[in-house]
Amino acid sequence: MDLSNLKPAKGSVKNKKRIGRGQGSGRGGTSTRGHKGAQSRSGFKRKSGFEGGQMPLFRRVPKFGFKNINRKEYQGVNLDTLQKLAEDKKIKVVDQNVLIENGLVSKNDLIKILGRGELKAKLEVSAHAFTKSAKEAIEAQGGQANII
Repeated sequence: MDLSNLKPAKGSVKNKKRIGRGQGSGRGGTSTRGHKGAQSRSGFKRKSGFEGGQMPLFRRVPKFGFKNINRKEYQGVNLDTLQKLAEDKKIKVVDQNVLIENGLVSKNDLIKILGRGELKAKLEVSAHAFTKSAKEAIEAQGGQANII
């Protein structure tokens, strides 16, 4: 047994059906496409969602709600997370770069500091937005809450 005489198992490989190669092949003439109509023509492409003329699902189902184009999506960071950062990494200044380095936000996120948890460290925090309780908690410890 060597690589030069390897073969697939008998019956495991079939020849593909060659269509459009003459009447004698049994698949000539219309080449399995049927007679006339868009599907028999070359270059035919069915519209996505087309259901054979029946009213398509996306038109049967009603639309509702709206999308506010002015919405700002913030990535929230809680006070307890900042406290953990201050304890573990001995950080005094928390800004966007520090949060990115520690994997809490990505570089294009808008950052909002949220008020969950307790803050014991004196921190200078820079973010795009603060909740009222978070700002009060930071300033109560003698820290600063700077809006970017």
